[in-house]
Amino acid sequence: MSSDEDFYDEEEDYYEDDEDMIDGTQGSVMDPPVDDVFPIMDDDDDMDMDDVDFKVSPKAKRKAYEIDYESLSQSAVERRMQDDTEHISGIFGVDASTAALLLRYMAWNKEKLIEKYMDNASKILVAAGVSIDEQPSSSAAPVRSNGSRRPTRTSTKLLASSKSTQTKPSAPPKTFVCPICFDDSSDLRPLSLACEHPFCSGCWTAYFTSKINDEAEHSIKCMAESCALVAPDPFIRSLLTDPTSETAEENSSTWARFQELLVRHFVASNPGLKYCPYPSCTNTVSCPSASGKSILATIVPIVSCGRRGTGPPEEDEEGNNKDEKGTLSAKEHKFCFGCPVDSDHRPVVCAVAKMWLKKCKDDSETANWIKSNTKECPKCQSTIEKNGGCNHMTCKKCKHEFCWVCMGPWQDHGTAWYSCNRFDEQSSQDARDSQSKSRASLERYLHYYNRWANHEQSAKLSVELYAKTEKKMEDMQITSSLTWIEVQFMKKAVEVVERCRMTLKWTYSMAYYLAKTNQKELFEDNQRDLERAVEDLSEMLESPLEPENIPTLRQKVTDKTVYVQKRNDIVLEDTASGFLEGRWRWNAPIEGFDAPDKSELI
Repeated sequence: MSSDEDFYDEEEDYYEDDEDMIDGTQGSVMDPPVDDVFPIMDDDDDMDMDDVDFKVSPKAKRKAYEIDYESLSQSAVERRMQDDTEHISGIFGVDASTAALLLRYMAWNKEKLIEKYMDNASKILVAAGVSIDEQPSSSAAPVRSNGSRRPTRTSTKLLASSKSTQTKPSAPPKTFVCPICFDDSSDLRPLSLACEHPFCSGCWTAYFTSKINDEAEHSIKCMAESCALVAPDPFIRSLLTDPTSETAEENSSTWARFQELLVRHFVASNPGLKYCPYPSCTNTVSCPSASGKSILATIVPIVSCGRRGTGPPEEDEEGNNKDEKGTLSAKEHKFCFGCPVDSDHRPVVCAVAKMWLKKCKDDSETANWIKSNTKECPKCQSTIEKNGGCNHMTCKKCKHEFCWVCMGPWQDHGTAWYSCNRFDEQSSQDARDSQSKSRASLERYLHYYNRWANHEQSAKLSVELYAKTEKKMEDMQITSSLTWIEVQFMKKAVEVVERCRMTLKWTYSMAYYLAKTNQKELFEDNQRDLERAVEDLSEMLESPLEPENIPTLRQKVTDKTVYVQKRNDIVLEDTASGFLEGRWRWNAPIEGFDAPDKSELI
């Protein structure tokens, strides 16, 4: 293992990351200069091309715990949706709105849609709400006939045809009464879909607004009872983007919400995409390599959507986006692509993280109370709470009588129960051994849970540490000759501490489920080294600022930050390599892994 001095030699690399430190994003490998790739040759040089050594600068090697992914904005996802829609539209010869309805019905599975459509186009069109089934049915909603349809055994009216794609106002009778609001004003604008169920434009708009904002619907059917026809996007857009409407601003917001719902449905239907779980964030992450369940036993797919902060981007006094400046409060949006855990749970795989969170939710408070207030019956191991002052206990389940003080059988105490004079008797010793074994599992769980919760609490308190650090950075500029860029080492150190505390937090959940082997011993050694380094760096950050010690503090914090980063990388690299190599053994059944031996079970 490398010594501490080796880690301090990385200070040069630390300062090369100043730009990353400011914007908080992972830098990309720059293209090398042309002269470094291809040797420059003059025309007069008589060189054989076979003798030229073409060298390409190597790209940065991806770490074992990292995964390839791509961050997508909402507009980028919409372009993907448009590409799929145009693809289907070209194959089927239908318009874009019809293709979009078909794709949504088939959960954007193009291959399955093409197969179903080629097998029975009419059936899939009716099922998707694109066309209406005109086969006579007593339960069907009344449909106005235009007298030009030819009777067929099973005929459909397609929105895909050039005549039916334009949803025009239906020809109103002399006096039109809206079936919803019963308004019969002469200035009403009755509208209908291809099913020819007319309603006034105001009711259509109110209906769409309710369905989109209140019910989050992306597939909205006709208002007529028993009518399964789905309103196409152009029809919805024509009503929600009408500038002459009295509620034009509200309708515009509703249309934007509808567009977001369509994107969310597309993302939810694609296993290679995941929507960012952070509030008010509309970015998406594409990570096809983590879309299968089997791969989640070997990798921890932690990704970032590319945005920072929560809620809408904040602006400073000059109107600049604070997120772009990389303020301490603007945290990067990191989450797990493979499970619902909305945080970076490296180094543990998703199955272990979910098991641990469930156990903590079910057992943590209960376990603490049980430890403080109860004991187990020496005979049947039932948990018993003492509710009186007498030490003569009787188990309600098995009726066993015992002493609360020494846990020995009560019949052996005779009249000298208060002295527990039979404390060393074999029967009493056996009872205490049984009690000890019963409590061992509880004590073990609380050992790992308390440390897990401690690091979680420390990470939450980092918000206060951010504020203190920003104040210190400002004081450093006032009391020394350091510039804003030169005091960024404090910001970097705070971010490293928070990131490493999250790593330490999840190492305890992993250690709880690891079987007792040499690999676990090495894992806990790395865990100890990281924890000790993090505490040292945290203490430096919270120490009082002395103006005369700023240069020394800068050097110490910089060196320690580099060292802590290296220790964190060692923990993550070794754990990730262990999953890829199958080195880890578990003391409980874990999804995706071999069943543990009986000797390893807890």
